[in-house]
Amino acid sequence: MTHHKLPEVKKRLARIEGHVKGISKMIDDGKGYPEIVQQITAVRAALDSAMGIIIEDLAEHVSQCTTNTKSKKAVTELKDTVSKIL
Repeated sequence: MTHHKLPEVKKRLARIEGHVKGISKMIDDGKGYPEIVQQITAVRAALDSAMGIIIEDLAEHVSQCTTNTKSKKAVTELKDTVSKIL
């Protein structure tokens, strides 16, 4: 299976890693919980976004591997449903 969107995911994960390090520094600097929680929420959203890209890439792969119209529709519905959860 090809991972067409893997470079994009790696870039996002690198940014997330930097963000987490920033949160650690905020803790070391004595920032308040509301600020820290806000940044953790941003990291969580960024991780959900990265996961969404992976799921989209997988769904596209599965859709390309099938010639059955009904299966392609099911893959699209699955992708749309998962994107609503994330």
